[in-house]
Amino acid sequence: MSSAASPFLAASGLPAGSADIRLVVTDMDGTLLDDAKRIPPGLWETLAELRRRGVLFSPASGRQFATLAREFAEVAEGMVFIAENGAYVVRDGVELSSDPLGPGVAAGVVQAVRRLVAEGVDVGAVVCGKRSAYVERSDEPFLAEVRKYYVEHRIVEDATALDDDVIKVALFDFGSAAHTTAPALQSFTPTHQVVVSGEHWVDVMNRTANKGSALRRLQHELGITPAQTMVFGDYLNDLEMLDAADWSFAMAGAHPDVIARARHLAPSNNDNGVLRTVAHVLNL
Repeated sequence: MSSAASPFLAASGLPAGSADIRLVVTDMDGTLLDDAKRIPPGLWETLAELRRRGVLFSPASGRQFATLAREFAEVAEGMVFIAENGAYVVRDGVELSSDPLGPGVAAGVVQAVRRLVAEGVDVGAVVCGKRSAYVERSDEPFLAEVRKYYVEHRIVEDATALDDDVIKVALFDFGSAAHTTAPALQSFTPTHQVVVSGEHWVDVMNRTANKGSALRRLQHELGITPAQTMVFGDYLNDLEMLDAADWSFAMAGAHPDVIARARHLAPSNNDNGVLRTVAHVLNL
């Protein structure tokens, strides 16, 4: 992949081929993938070149591990998957870190969702365990949204009684997650994170669980510094991750808070911004 045609990046004053990058971490939806959820052209060739150079590539997403592993199945060997917004990190089938919710927390969130539904809100909970995701709704419109991010999921009668380590509860609101669902979960904010991770999604996790915490643990384990780390994100669940890298990029069109927090701006996800930036900075 050539970085020759990068007017956006050149205009930003970003130097080409000058960084000692050892780790590239990218969010998926709205960042690496375009708005149609498609893998960008040139990804597999870029990953092969990064591997040849000894640069580790890591997807960091609110998606579950099984979904990420399927997406990158052909190149998964040695890759670190930062799944469930940092609450579950896996490499070569081995758990590197996790941050499960305490007893009763997931059940409390599910019960709050049930109350919202009783009030007429079109919302559903996805209880995210290490082995699978669990849902109580079985209607096709809801399951269609679940399948986008949770390839391993099961319909259960009672999502408050599960034999699995629950690491996150994700809520899909067919309306505005920020205006309807998130405010209804304010009782959890003194002790847990309630993160709006997309227009329709809200995630409830431990306060210590985020992509940034997972990335810092990974950096420590691998002996990689923030100066050797390149990170890409577009939404609020990426903020802490941006703080863990000197080479932090918000995508053009990202949430304003993300643009304000990142050190640099990359072309949009619909303009292959991640790969173009990696190619430019590493002179691929």
